[in-house]
Amino acid sequence: MKIIIETPRPGEEDEIIVRCAALDEQLMKLIYALKMRQDKITGYVEDKIVKLDPKEIFYFESVDNKVFAYTDKGVYEVRRKLYEIEEDFTHMDFLRISKSSIVNVAKIAYLRPIFNGRFEAKLKNDEKIIISRQYIVDLKKKLGI
Repeated sequence: MKIIIETPRPGEEDEIIVRCAALDEQLMKLIYALKMRQDKITGYVEDKIVKLDPKEIFYFESVDNKVFAYTDKGVYEVRRKLYEIEEDFTHMDFLRISKSSIVNVAKIAYLRPIFNGRFEAKLKNDEKIIISRQYIVDLKKKLGI
């Protein structure tokens, strides 16, 4: 792979051009990672509106038709549907682990099997979440296991 870095002329906007024979999974992850570095997620807590960096989010959870993002700094309501978040972040480290949860796999400290084919994930913030058995195959694929 050849990498070329050029300085734009005065008044020109910064741009990234991807020229490839085939758009593979690794390249898609790189493109989405670059895109998401710019994108923030809007979170709401009490009377405040906060911009959240996706990399700071441990997981999203749907409770009573509301979606919440969990970070080290707190819990924020996210006014988006869980399936929208799943679509937008599928090429990053986020993965659906149950009907009501999406986890940032980069924030998983360890996994351990529990009863009925489910797994328990301990996150780096010491929270524990359950991974439903129908999502285990996707998790193993995402982790390269």
